[in-house]
Amino acid sequence: MIATTWRLPDAPLRSSAVATKSIALLAGVGLAAAARTGLPVGMLYAVKAPLAFAAMMLLSIGYLQQHHPFARFGSANQITTVRALLVALLVCLIGEPHVSALAASAAAASVVVTLLDGVDGWLARRHRIASDFGARFDMEIDALLILALSVLAWQFGKAGAWVVASGALRYLFVAAGAIWHWLQAPLPPSRRRQTICVVQIVALTLAVVPSVPLAVSAPLAAVAVAALLYSFLVDTLWLWQRDS
Repeated sequence: MIATTWRLPDAPLRSSAVATKSIALLAGVGLAAAARTGLPVGMLYAVKAPLAFAAMMLLSIGYLQQHHPFARFGSANQITTVRALLVALLVCLIGEPHVSALAASAAAASVVVTLLDGVDGWLARRHRIASDFGARFDMEIDALLILALSVLAWQFGKAGAWVVASGALRYLFVAAGAIWHWLQAPLPPSRRRQTICVVQIVALTLAVVPSVPLAVSAPLAAVAVAALLYSFLVDTLWLWQRDS
């Protein structure tokens, strides 16, 4: 999540975080099992979805101590954990049968994740527990949601393979930063960046809805990709000029 050394947080923060994540994991096991019963997913779905969520939580908890200067995990991070669980369930729809029931489920999960977005930030500000960890946790869940939706839009035949650029660009940008270190410099807060993130999620969610035809979903996805390319170009030029 954040470029620093991974280590388990100290108590009581560790206990608070582990309790939240454990409860969410149990809920994930139940939801994945329910999906296995009610949706045309493969036999492994009930296993891979909880495992995906557990991996996400294991990765995130190692960066909690250094970037969350509070004794408790907090309600804001609990909401983000719920969002992470839903995104894990959505991610694991990739590779499942290309049927409308799964496309509708993916869109519905995305709507819930999106509605919860902002609630965590509001709670953090209300209870004065905003942290770098919380902000990055929230951003990484948004990025993974966009990647999953872009792959699903392609999987369900709602756009060409080019739509995956919506989800991949952010990770390519991070990878490029390992080569050109000036790309790792912090960017200033940007309303443009926040708006385009929302545009990505809304456009891709609409694109995977079964009742939205290809004649509509493909242009929606294209607009989202174009907006994201513009945003990354602006940020890259800003970082390059700052480094010059």
